[in-house]
Amino acid sequence: MTLPADPRIIVALDEPDLASARHLVEVLGDHVSYYKIGLTLLGQGGLSLTEELGARGKKVFQDWKLHDIGAQVEGAAEAISRGACDMLTVHAEPQVMKAAVRGRQGHTKLLGVTVMTTLKQDDLDEMGYGMALEDLVKRRVDQAVEAGMDGVVASPHEAAMIRARVPADFLIVTPGVRPAWADANDQKRIATPADAIHNGATHMVIGRPITRAPDPVVAVQAILAELQG
Repeated sequence: MTLPADPRIIVALDEPDLASARHLVEVLGDHVSYYKIGLTLLGQGGLSLTEELGARGKKVFQDWKLHDIGAQVEGAAEAISRGACDMLTVHAEPQVMKAAVRGRQGHTKLLGVTVMTTLKQDDLDEMGYGMALEDLVKRRVDQAVEAGMDGVVASPHEAAMIRARVPADFLIVTPGVRPAWADANDQKRIATPADAIHNGATHMVIGRPITRAPDPVVAVQAILAELQG
């Protein structure tokens, strides 16, 4: 039996070009309802793809990770949120998040990126943060709530801790989600889809386990089956 698309699964269209991304969307068809578009495609005119997806009834996560002075972030958030954008990311720094909240239009949900899931404690030490990774995540989550953000992007390993300290409707979007049968690739702090949801995630970003599978539809269906237990 074919399982219906689950909006908690966001497929990362981390393709090298727009043609490849459009082909993958065609292959996945009705099996996927939510897509993430990152900087590689956005830098190639990917806003046209976001509008195409919106016109097809798909939800769109524009992963800009905005990080600039307040005026620039405010203007960018306003411009982006006027288009096909259901989620938009900014770095979870207070002035950045507050500016994004001021600029945001319409229904777009704003997410603060806490700590990249490719980073470990050693990486933060090298960058000069001088604090434990979990403490940095907690600080940025609290600042996101205070700034009026709709949610955060964080590792599934931190989802339970975040869920315990945020409002009930606060979004927790987790990259670094890998089914048990998939390779970890460059992600360091990972979990299975079922574990991510159990820990309090509202959405999961999944890329290569689906997009690089021999049959992406079979991969999506396997993840849907896992979520159904």
